Amino acid sequence: MTFEDFQLNRQLLNAITDLGYDVPSPIQEQAIPLVMGGHDVLGIAQTGTGKTAAYLLPILMKVKYAQGKDMRVLILAPTRELVMQIDTAITELAKYTDIRHVAIYGGLGPKTQIETIKAGIDILVATPGRFMDIYLKGEIGVKELKTLVLDEADKMMDMGFMPQIRKILEVIPSKKRQNLLFSATFPPRVEELSHEFLEFPKKVEVSPQATTAEMVNQILYEMPNFKTKINLIGMLMKDIERFKRVIIFCRSKEVADNIFKFLARKIVPENKIKVIHANKGQNTRINSMEAFREGNVQVLVATDVAARGIDIQMVSHVVNFDVPIIYEDYVHRIGRTGRANHTGEAITFMTEAEEYHIKKIEKIIKMEIPRQPLPDELVIEETPFIEKQEMLREIDAQKKKEDPNFKGAFHEKKDRRVKSKEKQEKQKKQMISSGRAPKNTSYRGKSNGGSSRRNTNKK
Repeated sequence: MTFEDFQLNRQLLNAITDLGYDVPSPIQEQAIPLVMGGHDVLGIAQTGTGKTAAYLLPILMKVKYAQGKDMRVLILAPTRELVMQIDTAITELAKYTDIRHVAIYGGLGPKTQIETIKAGIDILVATPGRFMDIYLKGEIGVKELKTLVLDEADKMMDMGFMPQIRKILEVIPSKKRQNLLFSATFPPRVEELSHEFLEFPKKVEVSPQATTAEMVNQILYEMPNFKTKINLIGMLMKDIERFKRVIIFCRSKEVADNIFKFLARKIVPENKIKVIHANKGQNTRINSMEAFREGNVQVLVATDVAARGIDIQMVSHVVNFDVPIIYEDYVHRIGRTGRANHTGEAITFMTEAEEYHIKKIEKIIKMEIPRQPLPDELVIEETPFIEKQEMLREIDAQKKKEDPNFKGAFHEKKDRRVKSKEKQEKQKKQMISSGRAPKNTSYRGKSNGGSSRRNTNKK
């Protein structure tokens, strides 16, 4: 099948040719005819499968040209990075049309965004929060809205956007509106949203939900502690020929900053590594992503803010420095590599405390991640006492989560100490009551007046 078979207009076909697309991907092949036919569509497809173009091409075909002042299409996405990615895709696919579009998101002042909307738009791409902010100012007209898209719906649920989405659904017209929902996974919360949002939808699922990319080779290293993780990431990044373009994912911005400082100081030239997380300014994040996309940066250290929907080709490796605790994010992280029929490698570091999360991930992806022995030349550090205690506490918390009656090693130690102290107190009281209180104790010599026998004798 070719894109010609969809009966798209010549402007879109020329843009597709410019982008170098030869044949439609499975999600495009199935979804494009359904969207063009006016159906509500529920699309389940992992990242890197071409789902953005799967809904944009039929939408652009229906919009065709600039018309009126109010938006006719609203696309909602969970992060500013994904909003920008979708807007860029519209720019590329609609390059031979006069269709007007704008991306709105937080982190920047709304003034310029509002001015663009006032001038007239056909397609609006937005994060839920920024959409509601500008809508409540009375600056977004919704009466002409004909198509609503929710992209990365599972991530929206994870990020707590459900109340905002419900408010948006309340304020936009529902009559004669086509609704499209796309998600990489289909957990119960997304299923619940699909029932509220879609009417008699056509479901398109191009791969079993929460499956990992077939083009990605997965490796798992069992690590004793944080310092050994640092040693291994340094060892891997020295191999420039193998690790040509790498994303290192961390659980927190503090860890991301620490890895960045270590690698920039000792391993990777400072101009070849960037770090992005929620504390970085919007322009810094955009510039870092573009530098990585263009190949000017070898290593990008990131929190999960960059895990979803960022389409960067030729990423050779993804390294999970920390195991994600939102298990579906594992799929999205490793989906940054192995894109567009290119092979890639995903490497995960796992401590004893993170094994619990790995087992949950393996259950979701329906496979065991292959373990690999640590390299012989790796320097394995001794685990500091504090880190060891923290891991043991975390393991106890995990066991208690599975079994509410489990008290844990720390709880048992505490119980033993309390019981021992209570036993000692009881024995002392028994000795005092029987007149056999031991010498040189705080219980000896206390008479009814509160005076000491020893002091009385001296007097």
